[in-house]
Amino acid sequence: MVAWIGRRYLARTQKDGFDLSKLSLLPEGALMPLRRDGLDPVGELGHKRREEPIGKIKLPLGVTVWLVSGYDEAKAVLGKVGGFSNDFANLMGNFGASAEQNPGGLGFADPPVHTRLRKLLTPEFTMRRLSRLTPRIESIVAGQLDAMAEVDGPVDLWQMFALPIPSLTICELLGVAYEDREDFQRLSTARFDLFGGANASLGAISESLSYLREVVKHQRESPGDGLLGMLIKEHGHQVDDEELAGMADGLLTGGLETTASMLALGALVLLRNPESAEQVVGDQEQVNKFVEELLRYLTVVQVAFPRFATEDMEIAGARIAKGDIVVVSLSGADRDEKLGTDMERFDPRRDPTSHLAFGYGIHRCIGAELARMELRAAYPALVRRFPKMRLAIGDDAVPFRSTSIVYGVDALPVLLG
Repeated sequence: MVAWIGRRYLARTQKDGFDLSKLSLLPEGALMPLRRDGLDPVGELGHKRREEPIGKIKLPLGVTVWLVSGYDEAKAVLGKVGGFSNDFANLMGNFGASAEQNPGGLGFADPPVHTRLRKLLTPEFTMRRLSRLTPRIESIVAGQLDAMAEVDGPVDLWQMFALPIPSLTICELLGVAYEDREDFQRLSTARFDLFGGANASLGAISESLSYLREVVKHQRESPGDGLLGMLIKEHGHQVDDEELAGMADGLLTGGLETTASMLALGALVLLRNPESAEQVVGDQEQVNKFVEELLRYLTVVQVAFPRFATEDMEIAGARIAKGDIVVVSLSGADRDEKLGTDMERFDPRRDPTSHLAFGYGIHRCIGAELARMELRAAYPALVRRFPKMRLAIGDDAVPFRSTSIVYGVDALPVLLG
């Protein structure tokens, strides 16, 4: 979000539109929370956390932006209900964002709207409700592994494994008809490209929402057993079609890019750590430990949704004024030694920590358990099916993203045998 704000500033100061290459004009301190050294946050972030776990970022915007990188400080900000606003209208008013750029979902909504919509969604994301998806997730994973096995030569794990699994799982969750799933996958990928790639078109959002409005319309006429159908059957007109389409779009945005990045980067961790591969094909407790440590270590969502202060306050000794913006570095907080010892290192046998990979407080990711289900199903199946899998390129040639809110790779070519 820091980079997004910076892009808005640069866009408003250039008559001919915005050139992403000019991100380099922003102070490095502003981009530092979005940069990594391979799988690790850059060293400057760790230094910032130790010296100033909550401190100001210098931006040429006429507003004050605070970066929170300490674990306790992050929980204090994310857990505070009053005094902050997440409403997307803040970005529209302060930085000229348009309604069409709203990513949707619960992240950019405040109570009471957020409270009402989350109350509707929460029952659909309990383990009891989600358990119905277990056979389908396993089938989706198996289907992608079958498709990979048919390819001669290198296979791109990003395109054939990481992206399709969450896309088809969300399809199943929402209750999208089978005959529409090819279109759904295409729109899912386009929406991903919007947030993950520099040259993607904003038109993907409008097309995605238009498509989902049609899905909602059909579900309203004949509710199915998926999430949309269940919401309609159980809550009727308590939620209108536009809200349903927005929630579906938010689930698509939040559940696709993040899980896809986890699947790809997690596979890379497995390739680099053969001992982890042995653990992943062990008992369920070992698999769970691996997944939880991977979530903490990777923390692919690097920063939380920005908080806009609606009143003067003091947090962890910092005096935050009304109108200030507070950005929490989740990747920084999850490397804090307050979580345990040697947190810069990946330790698959570490006991699960109270990490912030899914956020914290009222805006904690509602789909956390679904993401865990996908990861726990995908990694063991991948290792069992292709135990000799290896990178098809040099380890130093993996194309990591340079600056992004959701960290990941643009490709991950491997040889399966």
